[in-house]
Amino acid sequence: MPLAATYYGSNGWLIELDDFNILIDPWLIGSLTFPPGDWFFKGELNKQNKIPENIDMILLTQGQPDHAHPPTLEKINRSIPVVGSEAAIKIVNQLNFNNVTTLSPGNKLIINDLVIEATSGAPVPNIENGYIVSNKSHSIYIEPHGFIDKQIKPRKLDIIITPVIDISLPLVGKFIKGKTSLDKLIRLFNPSTIVASITGADVKFTGLLNRLISVEGSQDKVRLTLNNRTKFINPDTGIRYKLIN
Repeated sequence: MPLAATYYGSNGWLIELDDFNILIDPWLIGSLTFPPGDWFFKGELNKQNKIPENIDMILLTQGQPDHAHPPTLEKINRSIPVVGSEAAIKIVNQLNFNNVTTLSPGNKLIINDLVIEATSGAPVPNIENGYIVSNKSHSIYIEPHGFIDKQIKPRKLDIIITPVIDISLPLVGKFIKGKTSLDKLIRLFNPSTIVASITGADVKFTGLLNRLISVEGSQDKVRLTLNNRTKFINPDTGIRYKLIN
């Protein structure tokens, strides 16, 4: 049975795990603003995306608006189950979703043969979530800021979705640690494929915060580092990638 992923830019993904479709951190329509306003930080999509059909679950890593994006969530059927961090579930509760589950790091949710394990993620400012999602056939790990839970024990996983660059701000330091964490993730999970996230494709960012951001690393350098040991995909938005047949 297949494992496929479609990237929507920023942190958004549609994961097809056999016949179960999981929409992760969707920002599909509208703009994105962080308080106190557009002058501070604003993101705009170059094109609007359609809400995918046949969504079986929404999985949210964080409660920040680039992960739990209210304008996008408002367009989604409220009866679709939502699983997320405590901060993310506060957002979907405000939008009146009626089937919600909060997962804290170290906890898991089992639905038939699907297992969703929450891992400790980025402190933004409270600790948010990463996830290991698996069934009898496939397994996938996703954490959008490159923060690794120190409690995770080594195990073999098929796919890792992770940033591969570091992004930092003055005084704050690195708030995305993809480049820093990549080697450790490979040793921890020995994945067959690494898929880059936060590639910035089809998104324009403006504002004071954006001008202060510095980036270290690149997708091209990742390819050189891996040296064909692990398959690497730098995804284009809107393209469905069949990761496992």
